[in-house]
Amino acid sequence: MTLNHEPLNLHDFERLAPDNLTQMAFDYYAGAADDLVTLRDNRLAYQKFRLRPRMLVDVSQRDLNTTVLGKAMPMPLMLAPTAFHRMAHPDGELATVRAAGALGLTMILSSLSTTSLEDVAQAATAPLWFQLYVYKDRGLTESVVRRAEAAGYAAIVLTVDAPYFGRREADVRNGFYLPDGLTIANVAGTGKENLGAVTGGSGLNAYIASMLDASLTWKDLDWLASITHLPVIVKGILRGDDAQRAIDYGAKGIIVSNHGGRQLDTAPATIDVLAEIVDVALDKIDIIMDGGIRRGTDILKAVALGAKAVAIGRPVLWGLAYKGEDGVRRVLEILRDELSLAMALSGCAAVADITEDLIFKSHN
Repeated sequence: MTLNHEPLNLHDFERLAPDNLTQMAFDYYAGAADDLVTLRDNRLAYQKFRLRPRMLVDVSQRDLNTTVLGKAMPMPLMLAPTAFHRMAHPDGELATVRAAGALGLTMILSSLSTTSLEDVAQAATAPLWFQLYVYKDRGLTESVVRRAEAAGYAAIVLTVDAPYFGRREADVRNGFYLPDGLTIANVAGTGKENLGAVTGGSGLNAYIASMLDASLTWKDLDWLASITHLPVIVKGILRGDDAQRAIDYGAKGIIVSNHGGRQLDTAPATIDVLAEIVDVALDKIDIIMDGGIRRGTDILKAVALGAKAVAIGRPVLWGLAYKGEDGVRRVLEILRDELSLAMALSGCAAVADITEDLIFKSHN
């Protein structure tokens, strides 16, 4: 698809993505589990929440600053962990982290990065968190955690919704594998860095099934906390009782996430379960939410329902495929500008003004 103008919104970047990616890469980034029900619901669910603006508020200046884990952030937006950025652009994760740094935004680096965590840290000018999958080889896992700590990452984000990967049928049809020259860089030199083709299936699913520890339980949070002084964030929570368990086991934050609809299909949209999880947290820990964020009004709604920040995944990849670092930066700038305008039109001069009374939930 071609546009006769520069992309105006995140949907434009997605429309352009097939022109800038191989079919296999686009299908991997865009795809989700089974019938894509959760993928669609992540977007559609925002439409159920209407905004009721306040009038005659001085919004001539807006302050988008907030805090997460007690640290200042320039806006309630982060970059969610997404894999294999060098399939989208030769500069890969380096381009992404530079764009994040240009706006002062925190990037969560995926375990499945095609650039080493050390190289990403060297290019970073804003805080970094590291997303962790736990390998069956706990020694290897510990080594990666300690490397992240040494490189200056500010938190470990433990993904808990992936004992196995969901069945993403596009990847099965394509026999997904990493193109020549690309590896899982954070385990380079261990014999576990290569993700090749398999017969009749997804190379990634085969890799995950063979390498990752499906026996992980809540007690393993104690083990993780014992090998790092960094705060541990639990990603993949969709239930209030699991949120309470995360708190009980010492998590310092929760990311409400259904893995972009890529794991259990027909799991609920994240915005639909956010309030339940916020009610459990009761200001004990910070709640972040990902899933389906495409507009500034989406961010406004999530914050109004109690999220301290949101995280975006696929739009970063669409921007990266479009124009590398500049494309990612433009995606982030668009969301920043849309949020600022949505705040003004809602009668919110600061993030603290974005409260639940702005939300009207339609029953249509």
